[in-house]
Amino acid sequence: MKKLLLASTSTLFGERYLEYILQDVALFFKDVDTVTFIPFARPGGISHDDYTEIAAKAFAKIDKKVIGLHTYKNHKEGIDQAQAFFCGGGNTFVLVQQLYSQNAMQHLKERITNGTPYMGTSAGSNIAGITMKTTNDMPIVYPPSFDTMHLVNFNINAHYLDPNPNSKHNGETRETRLKEFHAYNSTPVVGLREGSFLLVTANKIELKGKHTARIFEVNKTPYESKTIDF
Repeated sequence: MKKLLLASTSTLFGERYLEYILQDVALFFKDVDTVTFIPFARPGGISHDDYTEIAAKAFAKIDKKVIGLHTYKNHKEGIDQAQAFFCGGGNTFVLVQQLYSQNAMQHLKERITNGTPYMGTSAGSNIAGITMKTTNDMPIVYPPSFDTMHLVNFNINAHYLDPNPNSKHNGETRETRLKEFHAYNSTPVVGLREGSFLLVTANKIELKGKHTARIFEVNKTPYESKTIDF
């Protein structure tokens, strides 16, 4: 039975890492002692060790130990031994490229599908969808596929931003970009605002946090929703 916590971001403005969601994380991981951290997205190019240390400090506040998946010579072994997973944000292209390079994407999916708890933030949430095609990130590396774990039957657009009516910027809005996606793809997209997260148990999906989600479906006008039901 799948058990997922998929957050738009790890850090809200003016707060510490995972601070806004930490009590929900404690409840989500209540049955495990150790969480295997997947640091491959490397925000800002940070090292795997330094990124894992950031996660470890946050999880120590809820009495959980963190071990980095990168510390295993064979990532499949690390995935096999994991009690639970947390995949942090950063660059989705880098994350997906690294998972494929270690032949870990499918194996990670299998463990999660069979009930190992999985938490993702930002890029880590993106890879829970059908593809990574609705990421906001620059393609700084070239993964062999845009297909991701298909743990939910839609894509996620993390850090979703509403158009600013006072902006003088003439570039595309996030909504415009997602309309471009639907010119070539039929996958629904959940625009997940910062401070919001999805809690998935089996096939039940709950939207948590103070915001609604912005829903994008092919050939439909985007709309707001407090429920996710495709």
